[in-house]
Amino acid sequence: MAQRGGTSDGAWLVLLAAVCWGSTGTAQALAPLGATPPAVGAVRLAVGGAALLLWAVARRAFRADRRWSLRATLAAAACMAAYQLCFFAGVARTGVAVGTVVAIGSAPVLAGVFGWWLRRERPARAWAVATALAVTGCALLSLAGGQDPSGVTLDAAGVLLAVGAGGSYALFTVLSKELVAQQRPEAAMGVIFSLGALMLSPLFFVLDFAWLREGRGLLVALHLGLVTTALAYVLFAQGLLSTSVATAATLTLGEPLTAALLGLLVLRESVTAVSLVGMALIGVGLLALARGTGNSRRTAAPETADFPRSGA
Repeated sequence: MAQRGGTSDGAWLVLLAAVCWGSTGTAQALAPLGATPPAVGAVRLAVGGAALLLWAVARRAFRADRRWSLRATLAAAACMAAYQLCFFAGVARTGVAVGTVVAIGSAPVLAGVFGWWLRRERPARAWAVATALAVTGCALLSLAGGQDPSGVTLDAAGVLLAVGAGGSYALFTVLSKELVAQQRPEAAMGVIFSLGALMLSPLFFVLDFAWLREGRGLLVALHLGLVTTALAYVLFAQGLLSTSVATAATLTLGEPLTAALLGLLVLRESVTAVSLVGMALIGVGLLALARGTGNSRRTAAPETADFPRSGA
């Protein structure tokens, strides 16, 4: 029987990780001038990867008696690096609103496809409903963000890059599911993010990182690396142990909801009726999915008995 959901504990861990990710935009908004998105992404991976690796070593998390898939590890690291590059390039070509909607909205859908194809995890109908609600809410939230409609550019290459970002994250989730079944979550994430940081290391020779010399810039870098990367991805990986790929990817849509709430409460951003509807749709979809995963095993048998166990 394929895993269709997981325990509710795993779902809540993934949601908590999404809350950590949701503070990324607020932290970046508080960064000094010159902290460009690509530079922030490179620093975030470097600090987070180093912290995860040190934490894994300190906890003696590496298991010599367990197999480690080198191919999956390298592929996961490449996916995380590709996500950073594709997302920022896609947003630059097609605008923040459209790029964000396409990237974030495509990730859970593609994760459901990849999970079914590669792991034989058949998503439940409840997942489809929750995902539709959450993705619709994300679209309303992003497109109601105050951008002038005349500034929205439906650039084909930009849309493809944004889909590439969503696909990269979806495949990262599938590969991470395999790796956390082999090694402890902190060990798997430490190696993945350290390798991802190495892949993006050439950016440190071409981008401006002078903003790190300021106290505020250093604090932003530490928050992004330690909270939105190290802590968040340990929670995410731990949640993946008992949550299907499709469910985990949809639950990460708690990130834009958190970002919107922080923007409203911390940055004093204005809110529209459309934004409120979008936030409500995301919240309803995610809460329904998180609560439903605890009961998914009792309802999965009749519909998925013809699929082999995922092995997680």
